[in-house]
Formats: sequence, structure tokens, C-alpha cells
Amino acid sequence: MQSCEISSDSTDDPLSSDLRTHRQPRIVVIGAGLAGLAATKILLKNGFTDVTVLEASDHIGGRVHSVQLGKATLELGATWIHGANGNPVYHLAEDNGLLEHTTDGERSVGRISLYTKNGVAHYQTNIGKRIPKDLVEEFSDLYNEVYELTQEFFQNGKPVCAESQNSVGVFTRDVVRKKIMLDPDDSESTKKLKLSMLQQYLKVESCESSSPSMDEVSLSEFGEWTEIPGAHYVIPEGFMKVVELLAQDIPSRTVSLSKPVRCIHWNHSAQHQEVITKNPLILGHPIYVECEDEEWITADHVIVTASLGVLKQNHEAMFSPSLPEDKVLAVEKLGISTTDKIFLEFEEPFWSPECNSIQFVWEDEAQLEQLAYPEELWYKKICSFDVLYPPERYGYMLSGWICGQEALYMERCDDETVAETCTELLRRFTGNPNIPKPWRVLRSSWGSNPFIRGSYSFTRVGSSGGDCERLAMPLPYANSTKAPPLQVLFAGEATHRKYYSTTHGALLSGQREATRLIEMYQDLHRAETTKPNM
Repeated sequence: MQSCEISSDSTDDPLSSDLRTHRQPRIVVIGAGLAGLAATKILLKNGFTDVTVLEASDHIGGRVHSVQLGKATLELGATWIHGANGNPVYHLAEDNGLLEHTTDGERSVGRISLYTKNGVAHYQTNIGKRIPKDLVEEFSDLYNEVYELTQEFFQNGKPVCAESQNSVGVFTRDVVRKKIMLDPDDSESTKKLKLSMLQQYLKVESCESSSPSMDEVSLSEFGEWTEIPGAHYVIPEGFMKVVELLAQDIPSRTVSLSKPVRCIHWNHSAQHQEVITKNPLILGHPIYVECEDEEWITADHVIVTASLGVLKQNHEAMFSPSLPEDKVLAVEKLGISTTDKIFLEFEEPFWSPECNSIQFVWEDEAQLEQLAYPEELWYKKICSFDVLYPPERYGYMLSGWICGQEALYMERCDDETVAETCTELLRRFTGNPNIPKPWRVLRSSWGSNPFIRGSYSFTRVGSSGGDCERLAMPLPYANSTKAPPLQVLFAGEATHRKYYSTTHGALLSGQREATRLIEMYQDLHRAETTKPNM
């Protein structure tokens, strides 16, 4: 029989009185990203003492990955705190002084578009010409007007017409093209330029949505994603500082790194009776977690914070019994793709001081429908390079953006190939054949990372916010009355209906699942104490 261990300081332990008649529930958290750490932190704070975190990679942070390069901290993963008012990530950063050195250029109050900062975006064509600033502004106003329309389908319950195919990309391209072609004041060459800029804007939008193409993003659901009011912030010392703040009260023995999970056997589904025979501790727990290193860990509750990409690839092998059909459908219907960054460091800037980004506009793509490229043309999906400010902190650094299948093609290339390809692109679009190769290249590889498999989620055509909620639903479902409740819980950005794709969505989802367990044990205790004496 397993003994019930009550810590000596049980009088200060919020759960000790609740659990004095029971053993401490054993909770396993899978993943040490923001969701997993947030869940673990709140569980420990509320007196749960038997908590184990299993992290597949060799570091905590999940899709937060800050890299120190000289004086600069570069973000290979999460970059911004999106909105301030009521954002738990913002308050964590602000309360701990992480935003003291954030410059005006790293604080944006408008709709964020990759890097938004002081200066002017240079829209360059593939024949080395810069598009006039007034033409860019004119087109930008038109595009933003149509972007606002894309929000209205969800927010105002507008019906989606069949021609749009319920796709943000199809709808936007159709409406913007019609408006451009009907403008009586523009010449044919101006119209062509604007049509080419539309394609570039949609590439940027795909990078922001982490979708292969905006054609895959659901128009009817697009407006449900909710922006927290207030500015967007960059953390100069790195987003990893937020991860460290979440982790600082979690004892190091709680977290096991390089510990990938093979299968979660839940609902007393252990097929391997010999394992139970060898390890009597497994008796009395509804779950055991089978790790890749052959260790078996018993649990009463497992909080799964694996990315949607990992669930898509591994859910069949990862759960025994299999996930319910509606949850599998949610995993399959929701979208996740790869958005990667390519950092290029130069000894000297070749761009003018007021230039904040170089946007690549391919004039020969004006009339294309699908922006998908064969592997050898992966670089055509790079939408832009942003200038990192201030140079005192970053040196002379550009950050490029690429998404979709083309990002995976880029990940397969070596650094030398990426450096040469990007240099050729920059020479071609700026019309400056003397741009030197960067002396350093750093890039992300979220798509091929076996423990991540993508950057963040989006509502794909055919999916809805309801799928995020189905993904978040704990197992077994409440109508399975005989089974122990809340065995497998789900957290992570893809499980948050309004804040999917964000760090605050991830953090809040972890807190949500921990709170379910805290409330359950309070309810259990209440039930125990109100039993009539017989």
C-alpha cells in the first residue's frame, strides 16, 4: 500500500487539510513551455506536491527561444507581448522590470505587422526599383480597409458567400483586385504594381498567421481571434526572461529534460501487465506515462501541452486508448504551419538610415492565384527583411520571414546556401550588386523540430473556435461517470479559443487546466466533509 506523505509544514499547505485523508494526487505535466510551466507553478503554489514535468528537448521554454549574440538577444521564437491591458505575460514582464529598456521602436500601438517601428518600409520590385512611398500608402489604405471587412464575418455574423470559399486569402484577393481594376485614376502599370503588392501583403499575412497561405485561413472564423488592448512590446533581454520568471519557483528536481513521452496509457488501459507486476506502485493510478527511455511513470492526472503539430503527427501512437473521434477531428481540422526567421548580420549597413524594412514585391506574380513554389524556388516565399533597431543593441542585423512548405525547404539548406541565396535576393531587389554576404547567419527551424512541428496554430478553412474548445476538453468526458475524472487535460496555445497563436494564450491555458484540478480537489474535500454519519 502506498503511504500518504504529508510535508512537515502542512499547516501552511492549502491542500494539506483536503488531502490528509488521501494520498497526494500524482500529476504529470508534459512539456515545459509557457503552458506547462504556468500549470506547474500554480499547482505547486496551491499545495500539490507530487508534480513532475517531462520535457522532450534539452531546455525549457518550448516555442520561446532567445539567443544571445554579442550584446543582442535575438528571438528565434516568440517575439512580442501582444497587448498590455490584462495580459498576464505583460504584467509578469512589467512587474519584474523587463520592459524598462524597451525602446519606442520596440513598442507598437497599431496593428502589428511583423516588425513595426520608426522609419519607412522600402517596397522593392524584383527588377531593383523602389515603389514610390505615396503609392505604397495608397495601396496600404486599400488593403487595411479590406482587412477590416475580413473581421466582420465572425464579429457581425455576416454570411460567407460561396465565391470566397470561406477563405481569407480568396476573399481578400478577390475584393482588392476588383477595387484596383475599377480605379479610373490608375494607369495599367500602377494597377500591376498594386496587384503585385497584394501578393506580398498576403505573404506577410501568412507569416503572421503561421499558415502556408491565407487561402487556408477560415474567413468565417478569422474575426474571433481577440486582440488584447494596449501596445505590443519586445523584451530587450529576451522573451526567455519570462520563461525564467515562471520557472523560478519550480524546484529543478520537478523538471526532467530530454524526456520524450512515447505513450499515455489512461483509464486503466495498461496492456503491459508484466510492467504492473514488476512495479506495484502502478496499482491505484489510472494512468501511466511510457517514456521513450523505457521508464514508466504513474499518474492520477496528466496535463498534455504538446503543440498541435506534435498532436497531428503523433496522436495515434501517443494515447492508449485512442483519443475520442471528435477530438481527433479537432486536431485534424485546426491548422498549424511553420513561420521561420532568418537573421543576417552585416559588418556595415547597406540600407539607408530611415529604412526599417525591405519588402520583396515580385512583379511577375501579380495575377497568380496560389503562391506555392517548388523546392528550388523556396526563397520566393521570403516576404521581407526587417532592420533590427537600435543598432547600438543589434549591430547591423536584418530579420527575414518565410512560412509554409517553403520554410521547411529552407530548413533543409545549410547556412552557406541560405546566406548566398538571401544575398542574391537583396542584391536583386535593391538593385545594388555590391551588397556583401552577411558574416553571420542564424535561423529558426520550427517545422523540422521533432518536438514542435510548426510555429503556432490557426483556424483553417473548415475548422472553428469550437475545435479549440474540443481540443481543450479533458478526458474522460464528464458523461463517463464510472471513470476517475480529469485524467488527461490539454493546454497550449491551440487550446485557447480567443488567444490561440499567442504566448498569453499558452500561459492562460496552463493556468486553466491547473485550476480545474485545484477546484476538483476542493470539491472532493467538500464532498468528504459533508457525508452524513451512519
